[in-house]
Amino acid sequence: TMFLVWLGELITEYGIGNGISIIIFGGIVAGLGGLVQQGYFAAQSVGVPNVVGYIIIILIVTAVIVIFTEAHRRIPVQYAKSVFKGGRMYRQSGSTHIPLRVNTAGMIPLIFAMSIVIFPGMIASYFVAPAGADPNFANAIQNLFNPNAALPMGLFYWGLYFVLTMAFAFFYTMVIFQQQDLPGTLQRQGGFIPGIRPGKNTKEYLDTVIKRITWAGALFLAVVAIVPFLAREATSIQVIQLSSMGLLIVVGVALDTMKQIEAQLVMRRYEGFIK
Repeated sequence: TMFLVWLGELITEYGIGNGISIIIFGGIVAGLGGLVQQGYFAAQSVGVPNVVGYIIIILIVTAVIVIFTEAHRRIPVQYAKSVFKGGRMYRQSGSTHIPLRVNTAGMIPLIFAMSIVIFPGMIASYFVAPAGADPNFANAIQNLFNPNAALPMGLFYWGLYFVLTMAFAFFYTMVIFQQQDLPGTLQRQGGFIPGIRPGKNTKEYLDTVIKRITWAGALFLAVVAIVPFLAREATSIQVIQLSSMGLLIVVGVALDTMKQIEAQLVMRRYEGFIK
């Protein structure tokens, strides 16, 4: 682990992209061969059409992840400043925008929600009745929090995962927004949102916008979280182990690395890559 952390730091310092993220990305991509093998065995048991449907679901979810990862709401901002020139004071103004991401929380809500939903089953596994004995309360808890449970038992686990993901998405987004203190930063820099008074009114306006776009981001994360369950029930494929967090990591790292490569191309005016 320490070697991989050191290697990740070297990639970050001398390469392109975040080193740790790229190593994780490589580990996930390396498992694609296993997924292909699982798909081959699934085709023999449930049929090729179901496997094709499973692949289509993965492609659609990947496209939706790309869209929501890049989606943002632009808040127009204007800046007014005074410039002294020739003994006179001139008023100048400039305009820009604040990009508020739809999915501000990233994949953190999925990690928090997963940590909670697997905890009861993990604790119950230490108290289950031995094989051949009558099942006890711990057995019931373990079955209730089993992600591989069939319907209708599986609805509880994935439904709880869905609700917790949405709740943590709102919570984490609000925490990040409060730490950034955008209204105070705008006021200190002489910026304002057209039609909105600086100070309290700006804060209320940004709070309203953040809450509205977070609904879309939270719903997106919650749906992505239960995609393995939906795909399994829709196609009857049990052997392919699809990970929502794996998809988010792969797409996020790929987009971030692509942006950094584009920035390097612009900064070097293509010369470093042409040579």
